[in-house]
Amino acid sequence: MRIIPAIDIIDGKCVRLSKGDYNTKIIYNENPLEVAKEFEAHGIEYLHLVDLDGAKSSQIVNYKILEQIASKTKLKIDFGGGLKSDADLKIAFDSGANQITGGSIAIKNRALFEKWIQEYGSDKIILGADANNEKVAISGWLEESDEDLIPFIQGYQAKGIQHVICTDIAKDGMLEGPSFDLYAKILAEAKGIKLIASGGISTFDELPKLAELGCEGTIIGKAIYEGRISLKQLEQYIIG
Repeated sequence: MRIIPAIDIIDGKCVRLSKGDYNTKIIYNENPLEVAKEFEAHGIEYLHLVDLDGAKSSQIVNYKILEQIASKTKLKIDFGGGLKSDADLKIAFDSGANQITGGSIAIKNRALFEKWIQEYGSDKIILGADANNEKVAISGWLEESDEDLIPFIQGYQAKGIQHVICTDIAKDGMLEGPSFDLYAKILAEAKGIKLIASGGISTFDELPKLAELGCEGTIIGKAIYEGRISLKQLEQYIIG
């Protein structure tokens, strides 16, 4: 299972929120590049980079940070947060993203998101399916849609989507453990999907459990920043 640390950006700084609430912001580092280099030094190959300013605004905002990390590390970066147009997507890929994650756009402008899947290929486009009570949440989790999570994933699977990042908002940043039951359900019903678990990871022991369930990757954020899971442990896990 791939280990994918998260860096969330507000005002160019590395932050974490709880349950997506911007009022719970904690700044962990003023320099995201420093954080990314530290990950790389511990054998980590992947990074989930989220432009939280972009998620709230109408366009990509923190692409310079993406450019910096992409040009100064070898990390394979998936980038999300506020990608709402062809121009945003071009900026993200030109700035060094290997993949992009589309969440709100996949609900609000299906035609455009489907066009991206066709144009860039399903290895470049990840579906961000963030859930609250098994309903899809959008706009930096500020809105809940009336879309049911699993049919939503299955619908895009039929359009060629292979990778899905699923965050259970109730768990995010709470360090109470991930949504094992929800992930088991998704994997049982959306057969063959490459599921990346996100939200709630709090101890190292949860990682083998997610791998056993069949998750293709897991995104870890606050547990690293709060010292619950050490980079040394992750390095050992990756070396296997």
